[in-house]
Amino acid sequence: MARNRVIYQSEALYVSEGILSSSTGKHFQLERVQSANYNFTINRQDINQYGQAARIDSLVMDAPTVGLDFSYYLTDGANEKALGFDIDNTNQFAEGHMTYSSGKNLFIVTVDEGKDAVGASTGDRKSVIGLGNAYLSDYTVDLAVGSLPTVSVSMECSNINSDTVLGGSSDEITNISLPSVDITNGDPYSGINASLPAPVTGESALTALRPGDIEVNITSLDGVTLSDLTGPDTEDSIHIQSASLSIPLSRTPLQRLGTRFNYARTVDFPVNATLSVNAICNDVTQQNLATILNDNSGYTITLTLKDKGSTPKMTYTLKGCRIDSESFSSSIGSNKSVDLTFSTQIGGTNDTTNGVFVNGASTTTVFDS
Repeated sequence: MARNRVIYQSEALYVSEGILSSSTGKHFQLERVQSANYNFTINRQDINQYGQAARIDSLVMDAPTVGLDFSYYLTDGANEKALGFDIDNTNQFAEGHMTYSSGKNLFIVTVDEGKDAVGASTGDRKSVIGLGNAYLSDYTVDLAVGSLPTVSVSMECSNINSDTVLGGSSDEITNISLPSVDITNGDPYSGINASLPAPVTGESALTALRPGDIEVNITSLDGVTLSDLTGPDTEDSIHIQSASLSIPLSRTPLQRLGTRFNYARTVDFPVNATLSVNAICNDVTQQNLATILNDNSGYTITLTLKDKGSTPKMTYTLKGCRIDSESFSSSIGSNKSVDLTFSTQIGGTNDTTNGVFVNGASTTTVFDS
């Protein structure tokens, strides 16, 4: 019977350890996923000539553009670990995405209409969308009053495919063609099939983190802004309503003669991580912009997300931060508000004084050793 539609209950999103990963232990189902969007664009050049109005051919000149965007509720860092981020608070958070690699594969499993992907039997599995050679291009954390902390991820990929012939027992999904390609010649890998573990609710005991358990500590910059930043527990300090941390890793696709695909997607340096904070104004401090301009010090900002027992589960530390802008807004009927923007540059993989560092509580083994 033909399917009428596909909704969230029937899908599950997986990430692989590498582009040639094949066993179930080398694939991890991302938890608390809220959305997943993917697309591809083929760039062609029309071949025209004198004597004919219509083109005589249309040639593919550049590698296709394949994009993937997805979002999920932040928990304890298991998703970040699977995506290749460092959550041990010892190295740059984005270290795994700053060095050369061939990317990762991602898979979206779809089961029969009306069935949950979690607990679906072998006969319910209908299709798998695969995205190969995926590279991170943006990671954003959004924190706000009244909303669950959410992560948005954007990735650039080299290839996309779909499979409808699936096998395996109730504990795994097999016979999935690899979506990745050999970046030296653009040919798909043949003779290698991937296997995915059966969809589950998730290994994390956390369902989500609450906005009331978030602490945004920007007190180190008190004295270089007009706003009072003395802390969230101080009566005369600003009252933070939302914060957004963005780590954009824009990439340049590198090509060479003789290959159809990009042989590498290198990160464009320098990389500026940005923290935007919106708050309700209270008091201001005595300060002068002319004095602020003379301050070239780098400061530390921390974002701490705790569980309901006040145990830290994710801590983002921004080192070497500077104030970029401060904007006040006041109108009839609204609270006076202030928008602050801070930035830091991501340092090298061995730089421990600049950049973004994360301490996650997850002890989940995302990939078998």
